[in-house]
Parts: sequence; C-alpha cells; structure tokens
Amino acid sequence: MTATTTHPVQPVLSARRRWTVLAVCCLSMFLVGLDTTIVNVGLPAIGRGLDVGTRGLEWTVDAYTIVLAGLLISSGALADRFGRRRVFQTGLAVFGTASLVCAMAPSAGALVAARAVQGIGASMLSPVALAIVVNAMPDPRERAQAIGVWASVFGLSMAVGPVTGGALVSALGWRSLFWINAPVIAAALVLSAVFVPESRGARVRRLDVPGQVLLTALTAVWVGVLIEGPRIGWTSAAALAAYGFAAAATAGFVWVESRRHEPLMDLRLFRGPVFTGAVLGAVAVFVALNVTLLLNTLYLQHTRGFTPMAAGVATLPMAVGATVCAPWSGRLIGRSGSRLPLTLAGAFITVGGLCLVRLDQHTSLPLLLLAYLLIGIGFGFANAPITNTAVSGLPPARAGVAGAITSTARQVGSALGIALAGGLVANSTPAGLAHASRPGWILVAACGVLLFLIAHASRPRKTSLNS
Repeated sequence: MTATTTHPVQPVLSARRRWTVLAVCCLSMFLVGLDTTIVNVGLPAIGRGLDVGTRGLEWTVDAYTIVLAGLLISSGALADRFGRRRVFQTGLAVFGTASLVCAMAPSAGALVAARAVQGIGASMLSPVALAIVVNAMPDPRERAQAIGVWASVFGLSMAVGPVTGGALVSALGWRSLFWINAPVIAAALVLSAVFVPESRGARVRRLDVPGQVLLTALTAVWVGVLIEGPRIGWTSAAALAAYGFAAAATAGFVWVESRRHEPLMDLRLFRGPVFTGAVLGAVAVFVALNVTLLLNTLYLQHTRGFTPMAAGVATLPMAVGATVCAPWSGRLIGRSGSRLPLTLAGAFITVGGLCLVRLDQHTSLPLLLLAYLLIGIGFGFANAPITNTAVSGLPPARAGVAGAITSTARQVGSALGIALAGGLVANSTPAGLAHASRPGWILVAACGVLLFLIAHASRPRKTSLNS
C-alpha cells in the first residue's frame, strides 16, 4: 500500500510576485547552465595546471553531468515531498560549497570528486526551479511565456559559458571558474528566502531507491565506456565486462520501473510519441551543443593557437543566437504550438554542423563564426518546445518530476556529447585534430536532422495518466 500526503492548494500569486519568482529561479538556472559549459574553455589550462590529459579532462566535465543526470528525477520527487524552496536552497548550499572545493583542488582526482558533489547540488536546482515556475504560473499562456524566458536564460548561460570562462581564465586563471559561483550563490539564497513561496506536490509519492541506483549506474557506465574505450580497447575484457554490466543495469531498470506502482520514471509516458520525441530531442540538442563546445575549445586553442579569451569570444555568435531565439521560441509556442520552433531548431543545427564537416587547419574564421551562429540559433529555438512538451505530458501535481525528466535527458546528452567528442580527438596531434573532429560535425548535423524528424513525426496530443 502506497503512502501519500495531500497538501493544500497554494494561493495564487500576484503578477508582479510571479515574475519575481521566475527571475529568482532563472538566476539559479543561469548558474547551473553556466557551470555546465564554463569549464570547457578552461580545459587546456586545467590540463596544464594539474598535469592531466584529454580523458581526465573529459571526466572533469562528465563527473558533474553524470551525477546531475542520475539524481535529477529523485531531486524533483524530494522537492514535491519536502518542499520545493527547501530543496532548492539545500541545492544552492551544496553547489556553492563544492564550488569552493573545486577552486582549491590540489589534484585532478580531487577536482573530479568535487565536480561530482557539484552535480549533487545542481540536481536540486534544475527541476525544482522549473517546478516552482510552473506552480507559480497557473495560466497556460503565461506559463508558456515563462518557460520561454526560463529556456532563454538557460540557453544564454550555456552559450555564454565559454565567453565568460575565457575571460576568467585569461585574467585570473582556471580556479576563478569556480570562485565566480560564490557571489551568485549568496544572492540566490537571499532572494529565494525573501521571494519564493514554499510549495509541494499535491500528492506525494514514495522514493524509488532501486530505480534511482540503477539509473545512476547505467548512465555512469555507458558514458564511462565511451570515455575510456579508446584507452582500454573497445574489445578488451574490461570493455566487454562494462558492456555486460551496462546492458544488465538498463534491463534491470526497465524491469523494476515497469513493476513498481509509483516508479522513479513512469515508462508509460514513452508510449506517447510526443513525449518520447521531447526526451529524444533534449538528448540530441545537448549532444550537438556539447560536441560543438568541446571540439571548438580544443580546435581553436590547440590547432589555431587562440588564447582562452579569444576562443571564448569566438562563441559569441552562438550566445547571441541562443539569447535572441529562445524567447522568440516561447512566443511561437504560445501562438501556434511547438512544431514550428522545433522545425527551425533542427534546420539551423543541421546547416551549422554541415558548415564544418570539412574543417581543416585553415578554415576561415567567418565560416566558423557562421556555423556557431547557426548552431546557437537552433539551440535557442529548441529548448522551449522541448521543455513545454515534457511538462505538458505529466500531471500538474508532479511538476518537479516533469522538469526532472527533461533535465535528465539534457544532461545525458551533455555527458554523451563530451564523451563522443573527446573520444574522437583524444589521441590527435594539434595538426591532426581538425581532421579527427570531422565525424563530430557530422554528428551535430545528424542531431539537427533528428530534431526536424521529431517535429514532424506526430501532432501534439495530451498524455493521460493518473497522477
């Protein structure tokens, strides 16, 4: 028999208070998105400072994203149970503390461990912030506009991360990438205490511990195999054992979740093509983004000799495209639904990736900037329709879980993108890196094609599930 708790309906906030709540949540989301990408441009400096190679640098990024992906859904459920503001503030505190440890890390191992703890804190921010926003915005049209703003801020943070990181590394060194979090965390803690009301899910479910363990294990092992495969050998005994473990964890997760009354991830949702498409689309978008960011960082700094600052500035067109198009995408959704912005996202990402499939040491800077602009535009158009579709596909009482599923898909895509891109260029010389990265740009274009197909595969329809 399942224990549930019913909480009173939250009072309707004034328009001014609702948009203030959105602003506070956007501040935290800016921090999470920024930390996902700000480290990328500093990877060469971190490698020199801590004497670590490409695979160690991949773990510096993916330790954060793997833990974040594995814990997002449970964090959303915890927020629905114990209070969204409470979990949100706990996440801020954990994230801030881990950031300080990252800034003082004496070795690559210590940095990777601290990055994993950062992921724990971040898992309490991303889905909970979206749940707070959804709870504060009862009107569907206003909610769509708010999600557009939320996606715009998240997209902006992801896109400006390399620019910010380049400036910090050039001026203050790589440790400043983590010191910068402290004032933002302090501001978010104060503002959330003052302006964000406490809220909970109307009906609280038990935690699914077996599902949580299996989800974290399968995510970590699949990504780990992609990172370490080139080193240990794709057909080595260790790799074969990892394949078997990952397959068993995946099968076990499906088996456990299909038999639990209240699972971590309700697999019935994936019977609907719209919801499934939203999840696959989130993975594709973030694979494309993270392949772009990592290959860009290594190519510009190692092959072209750019400074961290110059490499970061080169991504400004991506930031501009994402910033301008994300709120535009939200307005399009409010007027005509998700299909048009998702179609535009697929088209721009595809063309952006194709621009660089013949990348070499002497590719013109205007072509590089055009490709980054197109990918940024596609990224900006993609986030709002994916988020809106996923949130609309779950019962309102589980808004925390709704946000968590989309965010999990994003972080899985981020981890896969870093692992795949790093695997392509891990053993490359600076002169050969451009040629080795070409399959990565084909992958970016393929992700765009997948988005285009998802947009046209089916018309949105409501998913009916008992809450």
